[in-house]
Amino acid sequence: MKLLVSALEHSANVHLRYLLKELGEDVELCGIFDASLGESIVDLRSTAIMGFVDALKKLRFFFRLKDQMVELAEDVDKVLLIDSSGFNLPLAKSLRKRYPHKEILYYILPQAWAWKKKRIPVLEKTITKLCSILPFEPSYYSPNAPIEYVGHPLLDEITVTKSNLNPTGIITFMPGSRPGEIKKLMAIFKEVRSRIECHAMLVIPPHFNTVKIDELYGDISDFTVTHEAHTTLAASDFAFICSGTATLEACLIKTPFVLVYIAKKLDYIIGRALIKLEYVGLGNLLFVHKYARALHPEFIQDDVTAENLYNSYLHMNREKFFNDASALHSLLGHGSARRVSDIIKETNA
Repeated sequence: MKLLVSALEHSANVHLRYLLKELGEDVELCGIFDASLGESIVDLRSTAIMGFVDALKKLRFFFRLKDQMVELAEDVDKVLLIDSSGFNLPLAKSLRKRYPHKEILYYILPQAWAWKKKRIPVLEKTITKLCSILPFEPSYYSPNAPIEYVGHPLLDEITVTKSNLNPTGIITFMPGSRPGEIKKLMAIFKEVRSRIECHAMLVIPPHFNTVKIDELYGDISDFTVTHEAHTTLAASDFAFICSGTATLEACLIKTPFVLVYIAKKLDYIIGRALIKLEYVGLGNLLFVHKYARALHPEFIQDDVTAENLYNSYLHMNREKFFNDASALHSLLGHGSARRVSDIIKETNA
């Protein structure tokens, strides 16, 4: 089977790697993906963007890349789009127009339920199979929509969880993976760390070199650097985490934490105008939808202060979070790679 893949984000490629294990060796990839998985048509570093403004600057590049993907699609059995709705949804429309009968699967869907519900009918008409990783998501689509909750990929990837809240003296700091996030949060994290007597762990992406680390993080002599997020979180009493996939990972590992996020001011203004959600963390969104209450604290923009973070560390009800996190784990149920693999094989029959 020849599969055209569009996986621009690091997390999408992690999920793709697990999916390929389930699919087996009879799959040939082409398109956009991590170089470790095959010969991609583009270096993923060139597709990285930070916010709305950066995306506008790279529009011409992405239009050319989309056209290249449409040409490649002619000789493939099917198309697999993973996340990255800003690129993948326009690509899907172009593919459907050019190839009316081509099978197009979308794994990790655009969060149209959050801010662009008008996209839902477009997705229903354009995509052959919609593979949802959020159990509430199918309820936003029409009854006959080609959508299915397939499980959550993090349950394929996380192999450690906390079994209890016995103290270890370890606190983990995760300032994200994008340079802008890291620079904004590290000064605050350093101040928080100075207030807590602990073994402080700092999670740094494994692909960062020494020069980049020095530039982005500054003096980190008060931290122990690690690249292993899951095992570090499982060993931690508490964590301070930049908004992103890592916050849901912490929920599933059952490590008490607070979510923090500081966006560029213009990006934040635009985002708030478009997205009408009370929370930004996926763990909170899932929990609010099911139980009508938040799972963990969130601090956004000007609320991200050392004082707020330290007070949350002191006063968060860890036992309540631990029990709620177990409920969230049960809500998601199982991993998604096997079911998505079956869907791909089924549609190839």
